[in-house]
Amino acid sequence: MGAMRARRPQGRHRRAEDQATYGEVIAIREFRALWYAQGLSLLGDQLAQVALAVLVYDRTRSPLATAAVYALTYLPSIVGGPLLAGLADRFARRGVMLTCDLVRAALVAAMAVPGMPFWALCGLVFLVVLLSAPFSAARAALLPEVLEGDRYVIGSALQNMTNQAVQMLGFAAGGALIATMGPYRALALDAATFLGSALILLSGVRRRPAASHDGAKPSMWTMTRAGARLVFGSRKLRTLVLFAWLAGFYILPEGIAVPYAARLADGALPVPVITGLLMAAMPTGTVVGAFLFSRFVAPPRRLRLMGWMAMLSCAPLIVTVLRPPLEVVLAAWVLSGIGGAYQLAANAAFVQYVPDERRAQAFGLVQSGLMAAQGIGILVGGFAAERLGPEPVVALAGVAGLTCAAVLAMIWTEPRERVPAAA
Repeated sequence: MGAMRARRPQGRHRRAEDQATYGEVIAIREFRALWYAQGLSLLGDQLAQVALAVLVYDRTRSPLATAAVYALTYLPSIVGGPLLAGLADRFARRGVMLTCDLVRAALVAAMAVPGMPFWALCGLVFLVVLLSAPFSAARAALLPEVLEGDRYVIGSALQNMTNQAVQMLGFAAGGALIATMGPYRALALDAATFLGSALILLSGVRRRPAASHDGAKPSMWTMTRAGARLVFGSRKLRTLVLFAWLAGFYILPEGIAVPYAARLADGALPVPVITGLLMAAMPTGTVVGAFLFSRFVAPPRRLRLMGWMAMLSCAPLIVTVLRPPLEVVLAAWVLSGIGGAYQLAANAAFVQYVPDERRAQAFGLVQSGLMAAQGIGILVGGFAAERLGPEPVVALAGVAGLTCAAVLAMIWTEPRERVPAAA
């Protein structure tokens, strides 16, 4: 459990502490395919997410209802992560990703049918997000096979920056696009992005056998229990998982961005535009933070800064208790996004301790908890915002997150010294 799994060398031999460059990572064809496919499908998802949030708030004027629909894009992973992520260890990972893309394209195409009942729309959203668990687990488990050493960190940073940039673009432009093209066309575009992702993966990622080579494959329940013992049986892994789940605090503001925008609207900008700006602020900060953290911080120092960066991801949110203007709120949320770059170090350290044949299950469990923490946090935030207003709720999330981050930073002080330098 604690020992690192030996990996096959790729290209010239590199020491774990050598710092990779973006150029050499982008030059790897399989990484480019994974990178392009994820960015393409994510762009369509952001348009659909903004459309659903604005639509629900326009109908209900309820922060709780808006947060509930937004949380619906997180909560299915509570089930999908533990039970379905193991499929990427039982079967070929590329095949799992292709199957998930094709099925999700069909489901989202059904969502784009005009006149679809709202309850059916919510059910389809649930299924689409449910299938994201095995897809994400397969992609996360495949990436260390494509990239090794610090290339993995740089590749993760590049994917993270791209994902956040796509979110920033999708959220910022989403309001304007929804106003012109309508929600159903946005959903049709989302379906097309899943098909595009499948084509890229089919042409750019080579076939590999399933990671588990046992003749008799264990049941999904058996794999889930084994994965839980692996992840939570180690102090190092437990701490890294809790660092990842800390995102539940600083993601909460996105779930109440629409009612927050309604509070900030002064007639100069419409609510959908302010909503897009708010939802784009943290992804913007994460792009900046991921670039600076991966490019200018040497591998051995990343883990030493992880606790401080985690605290930075939550502390700026506290300023919202003063009910500042839009400009200050955006600056605070951007700064919070910069702090969120600590996830790069936590993710890279985590992958060093999980063997290849258990990696997808382990990532699925962590992702499940992460999505659950975010979804539950958003639901609680929406419930509280109806009673207290969005500003104090965001500030309370910042205080709670800062406290948890400080405790985790102290817990991490001792085991960090034995974490591989590649993290």
